[in-house]
Amino acid sequence: MNYTLSQLQTYAVIVKHASITKAAEELHLSQPAVSIQLKNFQDQFDIPLTVTIKKRIFVTDFGKEIYKEVEEILLGINKINNKAQLYNNHLEGKLKISAVSTGKYIMPFFLADFLKIYPGIKLSLDFTNKQTVLSNLENNESDFSLVSILPKDIAIRSLNLIENKLYLVGKKNMENKDILKNPKDLENIPIVYREKGSGTRQSMENYFLKQNIVPKNQIELTTNEAVKQALLAGLGYSIMPIIGIKNELSNNELEIVPMKGLPITSNWSLICPKDKVFSPVAQSFFNYLTTNREQIARKYFGVKIQN
Repeated sequence: MNYTLSQLQTYAVIVKHASITKAAEELHLSQPAVSIQLKNFQDQFDIPLTVTIKKRIFVTDFGKEIYKEVEEILLGINKINNKAQLYNNHLEGKLKISAVSTGKYIMPFFLADFLKIYPGIKLSLDFTNKQTVLSNLENNESDFSLVSILPKDIAIRSLNLIENKLYLVGKKNMENKDILKNPKDLENIPIVYREKGSGTRQSMENYFLKQNIVPKNQIELTTNEAVKQALLAGLGYSIMPIIGIKNELSNNELEIVPMKGLPITSNWSLICPKDKVFSPVAQSFFNYLTTNREQIARKYFGVKIQN
């Protein structure tokens, strides 16, 4: 038997799409050229890899087993190519990260210097809600996820980046600030929440439950930025991550209100499934952060890593 790399690559794409037409589109080849590659590969086996029924391609059980081996071969070839590129600082490929929305204040700083070292890497960085982040994690749709609260029902590998501290925050010199002496006083003021499913919302609700607080005037908004603008407009108070309001605190637009039981402290963590097999790009990024995260935390945030 004498398989070519082109035959292996073509077969893998055909199986993925179960279509000559879609495979030809992805490979930028003509349909006849793809069909010839499949035939040449198939001719090296006595057992059919695929069957065509009413112009539709179906992969046989034997074909599925061969596909698994082909994927392993192609992965090995990619590792060889990427290792060579890595030694020449020419690592290429895609890095996909899914982060909770407040992570926009964190993740870019942990990526900046890495992407300067390896400019051939294409980054896909999605800031979204916690539920989508965890869905991407469970479905293996991203290399890493950035969260501030670790999931309890998913086996994960995690790497702490920096602390996440949440404080009670309101507009500077709000008229009713003086009545806020203890947690029960929070029942008598407007409280601005993030949407349900948000990690910040979960932290707030846990705090209120622990302090036996039932806020009577609740406002719900869908992003951290929307909550911040609501506070700037004087609509109420919220418990917010300090990382997203540093400028407003420095400019005396917002202020922290001291309150028993606050701040709430957790960690911003980069996570992935515990048994995930890293691509060369993902492995390089994980290694880079393991080595450099403390330096990055000090450089950009002036804090130490909490392991």
